[in-house]
Amino acid sequence: MNEKRRKIAQNSLLLKSLPEKYVDTLLSMSSSREYDKGEAIFFQGEIATAIHVVVEGWVKLYRIAPNGGEAIVHVFTKGESFGEAVAIKEKEYPVSAGAVTTCEVVRIPSSALLNVIRKEPEVAITILASTFNHLHSLVSQLEQLKAQTGPQRVAEFLLELCGDEQGRQVVTLPYDKALIAGRLGMKPESLSRSFARLRSVGVQVKRNSSTIEDIERLRVFAETDHADAWSPMK
Repeated sequence: MNEKRRKIAQNSLLLKSLPEKYVDTLLSMSSSREYDKGEAIFFQGEIATAIHVVVEGWVKLYRIAPNGGEAIVHVFTKGESFGEAVAIKEKEYPVSAGAVTTCEVVRIPSSALLNVIRKEPEVAITILASTFNHLHSLVSQLEQLKAQTGPQRVAEFLLELCGDEQGRQVVTLPYDKALIAGRLGMKPESLSRSFARLRSVGVQVKRNSSTIEDIERLRVFAETDHADAWSPMK
């Protein structure tokens, strides 16, 4: 593993709180692999034997519904890990994982992490913190689906891409609009209508980029309890 990959993995929520000697042990037993866009990383029902850390690109977790539709559970990017809890228990993956873009993923064997936990039980706290972070993210998604309109969900998504920036910002949409719609619990046509609605608050979308004239204005829109929350545009 080269220094760049190593540094990204070290700074992940999973590893950054561990003593350096344990990080060195885990990474020395890990492997890194590149995936092409659309390539499977693992499938629902497979036995989990590793924790994954994204070091480049985007990865989606998803389930296939009985009607054949794809339900997006979460999308991960550089420095984020997934599969911790199920890998430690060596249970079946409840979801599938696939490359949204060309990406690179570090695979940490769960057996290696379990050996570290046995030597230093406090390491388990780090795993709990990482698992809690995933739970918090899922709760936030549920809150968005229940309490926000479609345009508000899209606004929140754009604000996440802006980070801590202020004023005017141009952001690149990290993956295609069909996946964005699935990530936000919307149909593609609803996403298009939501982008159109956001023009009134200074958002312009062209192909794979979005220009936000005033980030604070967009944030106010996203956080406002609109009276039209029950409208068909939801």
